[in-house]
Amino acid sequence: MQSTSITETPVANINGVALHKAGDVLTADELRQRAYAELLRQAAMQKGLLDASDAASTDGVASEAASIAIETLLDQELQVPEPSEEACRRHHAANQASHYTTGERVHVRHILFAVTPGVDLNALRKQAEGTLLNVRCFDSSNTDDAFAKAAKTLSNCPSGAEDGQLGWLTTSDCAPEFAKELFGHAEVGVLPRLVHSRFGLHVVEVMGREAGVAQAFDSVHGAVRMTLKQQTFVTALRQYLSLLAGEASVQGVDLEAADTPLVQ
Repeated sequence: MQSTSITETPVANINGVALHKAGDVLTADELRQRAYAELLRQAAMQKGLLDASDAASTDGVASEAASIAIETLLDQELQVPEPSEEACRRHHAANQASHYTTGERVHVRHILFAVTPGVDLNALRKQAEGTLLNVRCFDSSNTDDAFAKAAKTLSNCPSGAEDGQLGWLTTSDCAPEFAKELFGHAEVGVLPRLVHSRFGLHVVEVMGREAGVAQAFDSVHGAVRMTLKQQTFVTALRQYLSLLAGEASVQGVDLEAADTPLVQ
């Protein structure tokens, strides 16, 4: 899970170019995203793809010219080969249950501990872990529904008023990182781990499952190929950004803390 701590420091910069205005309050992830974008903007300028008069952004929004130049830069600098047929088949076989099925549904309720600016993440995690332990200690047949009570009193989701009920979900109903923890598994009951998503920490109970239908390789070949190309692209981009960062003067931002180069 990415850091969401608030950063309020002197103006961070890349090679002396400010990433924000003095006094701006940014999360660590927002600051890293701006830093990576500025590294790419400057690289595009050095390659002659962007006019030197292009003004740096201090609000996180690049100019149209800079966006086009960065796209051209990445096309030129990153090597993203086509995945082999063998690699595609291996990926499909390994991920068929979790990624390449249709119609799978999961009946879910949850308790959300939302990550918001300024929240104490350690305290939030301890509260979430304590709640998880508490609801797992109760027999689901017990008339005293500990999960429902916790959802009503603790959840930062409107579903808390309905005992945390999210109903029957498909993969398209969920954020990808949430769906990854729910679909393609056999677990039923309160999951023994916290589920992390862009919204925060979730205590999740799977109340029922309906199996999906596996998709044959030929029917999803294109999707498999694009998935592998994207994985290769992310790896190449991470390496390229690491190279750019190593050659730049980076002040006020920790680029080593990100799990992925461009935080979305």
